[in-house]
Amino acid sequence: MKHYSKQKRMLVAVDSIIFGFDGHELKLLLIQRGFEPEKGKWSLMGGFVGPEEDFEQAGARILKQLTGLKNVYIEQLYAFGEPTRDPEDRTVSIAYFALIDIGKYEKQISDDFHAEWFSLNKIPKLIFDHSRMVKMAKEKLRYKAAFHPILFELMPEKFTLPQLYNLYTGVYDTVLDKRNFTRKILSTKLLVKQKEKEKEGSKKGAFYYKLDKRRYDSQFHSFLNFIPNPDNLK
Repeated sequence: MKHYSKQKRMLVAVDSIIFGFDGHELKLLLIQRGFEPEKGKWSLMGGFVGPEEDFEQAGARILKQLTGLKNVYIEQLYAFGEPTRDPEDRTVSIAYFALIDIGKYEKQISDDFHAEWFSLNKIPKLIFDHSRMVKMAKEKLRYKAAFHPILFELMPEKFTLPQLYNLYTGVYDTVLDKRNFTRKILSTKLLVKQKEKEKEGSKKGAFYYKLDKRRYDSQFHSFLNFIPNPDNLK
């Protein structure tokens, strides 16, 4: 300690951008901040890194406190360290983004944090630099989803191709060619067609599919090129 005694200390926090899918649209989980500064305003879920924790452990703990979730997809995004980002004290935030199936976990969301799901097109004003975090997380998600099957982390155990199409169009905020999309998805051999149909969306109904977990795990980092030229969709 004596070698660093003249150095100014700062706080280290973790903030989580939690994306969820309800079968129709992509959403973001926000909480109402329970303390000053900015008490009562909308915020990402976050907290300070404990003295015995690394960043990943802190991120997993914070996610579990809010959602009750363990072993979900979570990835480090970026370190936000502008000196004035937090008016209370010098605080560096390590941002993570997580992907969850809303239908599977919505009952586990803790009421203690006044959490609410928001459509990505209706996100309220956020505290500090949290809007910048969300923007960067959306860009990272779009890039990764274009080449890897990462979005299946948001899907329920069984789902329809129209639901999967809704997810991809929500992530990229654009209309995709349905025929080409379906052909590309099925060509990966990641999906196992089921005998039963979902009939709420139309009289004809749509077949359910399940993810081939073994093939998915082996191809997770493969370059599958789901969405060619994701930066030039509009």
